[in-house]
Amino acid sequence: MRINVHAGHNPDGKKACGAIGFIRESTEARKVKDSVISQLRQLGHEVYDCTCEAGTSQSNVLTRIVSACNAHSVDLDVSIHFNAGAGDSSGNGRTTGTEVLVYDTAGRAGQAAGRVCACISSLGFRNRGVKVNRNLYVLRKTKAPAMLIECCFVDDRDDVQLYDCQQMAEAIVYGITGQRVPAAEEPADQEAAAPGAETAVGNKKELYRVQVGAYSAKSNADQMQAKLKAVGYDAIVVRA
Repeated sequence: MRINVHAGHNPDGKKACGAIGFIRESTEARKVKDSVISQLRQLGHEVYDCTCEAGTSQSNVLTRIVSACNAHSVDLDVSIHFNAGAGDSSGNGRTTGTEVLVYDTAGRAGQAAGRVCACISSLGFRNRGVKVNRNLYVLRKTKAPAMLIECCFVDDRDDVQLYDCQQMAEAIVYGITGQRVPAAEEPADQEAAAPGAETAVGNKKELYRVQVGAYSAKSNADQMQAKLKAVGYDAIVVRA
């Protein structure tokens, strides 16, 4: 696929830089945008970054974004945003959630929008659904089908605590393409370590502990310790 992707506002500190809450829309939209572009390219898609970095006003930012988008012949335009208006400063145990706006639900953008909503909501966000909006400049003026993703709410404590930019980007990419970037493989020439032994990889000044279990009865903990020692692991019992 050929895809335009952009963060929807000027950088922080400039005019029209987006919503501000527990996190800043402009900053987080760029993080998500960068990760989405990287993942799409790793999957073999042709991607253009159409983000505006120096708009002089809100209308100028939008004009520049659309001009950059329309300079390319693509299958889809993707605008990354974060929402505001929840006003949940203390956290009520519920996310306000995610939604995707489109000019209409027909065609590539409408279909992808539904999948993106489902993928983001699978992370734990409320699915606010796909919404038709024919007034938004980016949706009206881009040549290719476009969707505007409102990842979550910057002023909802529950949304922000759940939010992770990498997971958000992965959900968006999977919603658009049905593909995930393969996990990095271990080096093929590494020899397997014997039980309890160190490999040659890593910083020897750092230690990482692996917990096997937690037990309310010490006798059960002692039994597990004995099993681990029997196969070569230097196991200890620690009282929590």
